[in-house]
Amino acid sequence: MASKRSRRLPVLLLAFPLIAVACTSGTDDAGPVGTASGNPSDASQSAQGDGPIVVEQIESTPPDVTVSGLTIAGGGSTEGAPTPLIDLNELRSGGPPPDGIPSIDEPKFLTPSEVDFLEENEPVLALDIDGDVRAYPVQILTWHEIVNDTVGGVPVSVTYCPLCNSAVAYDRRVDDQVVEFGTSGMLWNSALVMYDRQTETLWSHFTGEGIVGELTGSQLETFPVATVPWGVWRDANPDGLVLSRDTGFDRSYGRNPYPGYDDVNNQPFLFDGEVDGQYTAMTRIVGIEANEAALGVPLFVLQEEQVVTAEIGGTEIVVLWQSGTASALDAGDVAGGDDIGATGVFIPVVDGQDLTFTPTEGGFIDDQTGSTWNILGTAVDGELEGLQLESLTHVDTFWFAWSAFQPDTAIVE
Repeated sequence: MASKRSRRLPVLLLAFPLIAVACTSGTDDAGPVGTASGNPSDASQSAQGDGPIVVEQIESTPPDVTVSGLTIAGGGSTEGAPTPLIDLNELRSGGPPPDGIPSIDEPKFLTPSEVDFLEENEPVLALDIDGDVRAYPVQILTWHEIVNDTVGGVPVSVTYCPLCNSAVAYDRRVDDQVVEFGTSGMLWNSALVMYDRQTETLWSHFTGEGIVGELTGSQLETFPVATVPWGVWRDANPDGLVLSRDTGFDRSYGRNPYPGYDDVNNQPFLFDGEVDGQYTAMTRIVGIEANEAALGVPLFVLQEEQVVTAEIGGTEIVVLWQSGTASALDAGDVAGGDDIGATGVFIPVVDGQDLTFTPTEGGFIDDQTGSTWNILGTAVDGELEGLQLESLTHVDTFWFAWSAFQPDTAIVE
């Protein structure tokens, strides 16, 4: 049962010298590539059998900017524009200009057996849409923050904000348009602000809502994303696709440009809001929003329990934690970060049967059938082998961000 936590922890905020992410780009030799339809079973490489896989992309709608959110945020006229959802003074420049941190708009992929640049414990963003399974290494997303892709026939943007440590996948279809997202160079509550290249509306990465510009008030649909260790994802998805380092840009993939940022006593970058003193600003939280309700599970609670059952908006859920995933924001290299583990949020029902779980070495066992499950919510052994729990969208983030965007959140003790 979720409840407000009454115990208050001291807030110790230390200044943090953010290391700027490089904005210059260079073109790599892409080599021979093939095409794929968006279904991994149809993915094909070049005739020579080498080189990255290029997935066929759904074409974006041509740009037609009538009132630019980018221009409004820069002090331009608001004539003809919807009223912004936020005070424009709350937008802060993160340093780079629009697209200074370049999105990946022509993603290339490898099969898991071809990947030689990831350590077993490195975090990857796991996305599955209608059986089209992808992994997006955080060591790449740290430098690009947005991947515009087509997965399972759906145009999506896979987004990651290092300053909030939050990963969200959005459907890029808005009304009758297919939009493409880029980084605006601005922050709101220290979180990435995206813009779409069709209307130049500004969008909150954290909420998926248009906040300034023509599409203000529009809401993007989400798909569940889990941050899990590479080794676990690889073993579970031998036929999946993995985002390649062949991005067209020259970046120090594997290096963390924000070393030490996730220290629990640190101060978030360019955050002007007041931090709810219930926890320190950088306390890790698993945030879940469903049925018009919000629930936060402190990571230290989840690490101790490993399995937490709760209710959100009248729906019973289970939150799982398993060790073995490096923090991408700790050490100078991503693989060297502290073990913060991986989380998953699911509806614990399969074929109408309610399940409860007990942690075990290397996974979880359901108490009803004795089947073994992994952190991805898949039964890997036992009576229910091959079945999948329904995933819920969640974010692994910091308390300052979750409490800022979800001030009425309930908290699991």
